[in-house]
Amino acid sequence: MNVNEQPLKSPSESETITTLVVFPNDTNPMGRLHGGRLIQWMDDASAVCAQTHAEQIAVTVALDQVLFRSPANTGDIITIKARVTRAFNSSMEIFVQAWARRVLSKEKHLINEAYFTFVAIDGNGAPVAVPGVAPETAEEKTLYEDALLRKLSRSAAARKP
Repeated sequence: MNVNEQPLKSPSESETITTLVVFPNDTNPMGRLHGGRLIQWMDDASAVCAQTHAEQIAVTVALDQVLFRSPANTGDIITIKARVTRAFNSSMEIFVQAWARRVLSKEKHLINEAYFTFVAIDGNGAPVAVPGVAPETAEEKTLYEDALLRKLSRSAAARKP
């Protein structure tokens, strides 16, 4: 069964929002959130999103276009939002954004965004088909269309020696 034979799902059906606090063990000596820790949190949120969409175990196969916009500090509240942009056969692209805000502030600022690619697998680790994506909003439609270009770019980069 391929993606075209699966029922379509909207990105909102599997959207995942995670909220965390930056503790001292998450930071460098300057009190700023380690980039690797943030990527781990983003990967965790995107895994939940992918597995919810696929209704299968899904594993990370690629991470690209990571953009660190600004730092987060000890005590900041981090909100991570993950949503599927497009599904192919067994793979899904997940767009993840992270925001930070100070505890006493209502203003949040974007600190990072990235695209993760996951593949749904069965109990033997073999890829399995996933449902397609039915984008609803203008932003979802743009992300959906651009996902194919990102996939082609990743494929071309993987073929280079």
